[in-house]
Amino acid sequence: MSGHSKWSNIKHKKEKSDAQRAKIFTKIGREIAVIVKAGGPDPEVNGKLKDVIAKARANNMPNENVQRCIKKAAGDQGADNYEEIVYEGYGPSGAAVIVETLTDNRNRTAADMRHYFDKYGGNLGQSGCVTFMFDTRGVIVVEAEGVDEETLMMEALDAGADDFSLEEDFYEIITAPENFGAVREAVENGGYTIASAEIARIPQTTVTLSGEDDLKNMMKLIEMLEDNDDVQNVFHNCDLPEEDE
Repeated sequence: MSGHSKWSNIKHKKEKSDAQRAKIFTKIGREIAVIVKAGGPDPEVNGKLKDVIAKARANNMPNENVQRCIKKAAGDQGADNYEEIVYEGYGPSGAAVIVETLTDNRNRTAADMRHYFDKYGGNLGQSGCVTFMFDTRGVIVVEAEGVDEETLMMEALDAGADDFSLEEDFYEIITAPENFGAVREAVENGGYTIASAEIARIPQTTVTLSGEDDLKNMMKLIEMLEDNDDVQNVFHNCDLPEEDE
């Protein structure tokens, strides 16, 4: 799993402003809406809903917000219909980028994606053009302070985790997608503080952008994509420098 740790730490190492948190809550709300419509409002029956509720908790989303989203999606309170669309493309110097979206207007979202890639030295590709460069894995990040490493490692592995490592101030647990819920639940029940927990696309290898302009454009592309309301997740294979994380 070499090459993924620095990449997967980008999200939780950044302090989030109130505006960023509000945007994250909106994105999680869309995810809840899609999951509830597909599998129902009961997290004990709908495992994906249980996982996204845990994700909301890790992002400090108030429980009343979560319950409001569930009720809206389950009822007839004018819930929006969102479509899942994955875009693939290339950033500066051919860096691989995957963008997961939930949108109620595919034409608007497609135009936005094309604009961002074109503006920052990349281009959108065909479906499948970069997916093969990534592995879909569960990634659970646990705050390390006050945690006995061996105990957490054994609990995670016993629950079905594939990999375990210490990354600075966090423990990173990697799982197969089908074992993600069970491992996350075991970690949560163990009383550990989960910084983030999600199904992610981890690059098999990473690339380093040598040119300063390419690096700036890649950072700006990622920023613009993540700031778009329709975008849920952005995955890439760039090994970004510490100061930019």
